[in-house]
Parts: sequence; structure tokens; C-alpha cells
Amino acid sequence: MSDRQEKMRQSAEKLLRDGEVGYVIGWGATRFCDRTTPVFIDSPEGAASLVWNEHAVNSLAKYLLDDKYPDKKIGLFARGCESRAVNRMIKDNQVKRESLYLIGVPCDGKSSDRCRLCRERNPLVYDVLLWEPEANAAPADRFERVRGVEAMSPDERYRYWGGVYDRCIRCYACRNACPVCSCRECYVDMGRTGFQGKQHSRSDNQIFGVTRAFHVGDRCIECGECERACPMGLPIMGQTQKMLKEINELSGEYECGLDADSDSFLGRFDLDDKDEFM
Repeated sequence: MSDRQEKMRQSAEKLLRDGEVGYVIGWGATRFCDRTTPVFIDSPEGAASLVWNEHAVNSLAKYLLDDKYPDKKIGLFARGCESRAVNRMIKDNQVKRESLYLIGVPCDGKSSDRCRLCRERNPLVYDVLLWEPEANAAPADRFERVRGVEAMSPDERYRYWGGVYDRCIRCYACRNACPVCSCRECYVDMGRTGFQGKQHSRSDNQIFGVTRAFHVGDRCIECGECERACPMGLPIMGQTQKMLKEINELSGEYECGLDADSDSFLGRFDLDDKDEFM
């Protein structure tokens, strides 16, 4: 057992034994050696089931939305991606900072392709940091995949995205895993017909994908949970990253969730904004 895993178990056990939190959200083992699962530890003895290894890829922040008014603080192990999600959720009035106890765990990289693009390995907000921060390795080209699609002709792009949404099964795993998809009721769950309905076809799947991309758009923290959860392996982040690329090129460097004070890009206005595109 690694020293870091032991520190996580000791931290969770102490918080629960002292009654400082009602439960702790972390990672647990499964029957598969290359898989972990989110776990909710509500007793000091349960802390022994926590794990920390290269397969702890699941993002934990989404589960905070299921308990917005806890009786006690919620303990959450937070890497860079979880902390960015928490910052965005606080700004969106989805959670309250005083309801959380954030256990900072600098991340050494996990067995997920999305980790190649990670720009913040260390938690940006925390109540305690369990070990020394990691060096933020120079990530791969943030918009590499977007540039590849942009290089296609219009017909090629249409065939590309058509092929993507021919495979979509409308399970909504992308929406359910996303920490910034926080509507009380999604439009696709409403009893509607026409273009807002739930028909399974390429055109309706494309409408869902584009609608979600614009909805998340400037609030996307680029955690990659949408793609990790997709059972069909669809390149879902490509759409939100296209929007983020346009924002960066039109109005300067922008990343969401770096703090809990900044508005989303589309929710703010500045007279000094670049306006060459007007």
C-alpha cells in the first residue's frame, strides 16, 4: 500500500471519527484490477476501503449535486479537476463552500487519455493538502483534436459528425457525468415532441449534442468525464473544446474553474473585450 493511499485513509478516518464531516467521497476498489469506483465512506472503519492508484480516474465532484443541503460537511478528495468543478459549482450556486471539506490530493497522472491534456494537477482550493504539490507537466496541445476537424472540408466535417451521432444511443451518460450539467430538469427529460423530443435519429442526436455543447460551453472545465462515461466512445469534448478555442482566439486566454469568483465567459461583459470579430 502506498504512503499516499495510507494518508488518505488516515485523513478520512480522522474526519469521520471527529464528526467533522458526515461522509467522505473517494475512490474504492472493484473486482477488476484496472477499475475503481466512487465510494461514500460514512464510518471511520470504512476509510480502510479507500484506494489511490493509477486507475482512480473517476471525477468525484458531480456527486455533490445529489446532496446540496447536507446535515454535516461533505468530505471530498479533490485533485485539480475536482477543485475546478467545485469552483464552477460554487459560482453557479449549486453548492456552498462552507458545506464542503476539501481534502487536496495533488495528482500524479492517471491511466486516462484525458490526463494528457491536464493543465492543473494540483487542487486550486482545499482545506488540507495531504502531500507536496506535483509539477504541472507541459500538457499536449489543448486543441489538437479541434484543429484536426477544422482542417477538414465542410463535407468531410459533416460526414465526421454525422458518423459520430449515428452511433449515439442517447443514454445521457455524458450529461449525467458532467459536473457542470446542473439543471433541475433537462429538456430531454420533458414530454416534448419535434426537435426537442427524444427521437433516436442522426438529426435529433445532433441537436442534443449541439444543445449540450452550447449549454456547457464556456463552463466546461475540460475534465473529460463526458467522454470517459460514454459507452460508445464518442469524441464529445471536441464540441466544447471548439467553443473554448474560439473564445481563446477571440477574447484571450480562458479556462473555467480556476477560482470561484470569475463569471463564465458568456455571462460577463467588458468594454476592453477584443472586438475584431464584430
